[in-house]
Amino acid sequence: MIDNGHNVALKINAYGDSYFMNVNLTAELENFVVEKVKSGLYNSASEVVREGLRLLKEQDELRKIKLKELRREIRKGLDSLDRGEFTTFNSAAEIADHIKAEGRKRLAAKTSRKRK
Repeated sequence: MIDNGHNVALKINAYGDSYFMNVNLTAELENFVVEKVKSGLYNSASEVVREGLRLLKEQDELRKIKLKELRREIRKGLDSLDRGEFTTFNSAAEIADHIKAEGRKRLAAKTSRKRK
């Protein structure tokens, strides 16, 4: 890694080939990297950047999993609608009353399970 101010050149080794990639960091990010190395948690700025990229990749993978689960839940909800499994409310007060009643039922069930 070659560091000239905020412009950082990274040497990348991938699939047997080596090449350089320039990365421009804000002063804030540069200071963050420097502080991480100074803290002793990382031996070099390259380690900090690699860890940051690894975490970004992990975050992207989690986002994909969450999106897949959200789509699955949406599909379940749409399928329920298609089967006519829904309740119609005429006012916000009816919705609130329904939610409160459901909450009380769940709380009562949970309380009764704890007593057993």
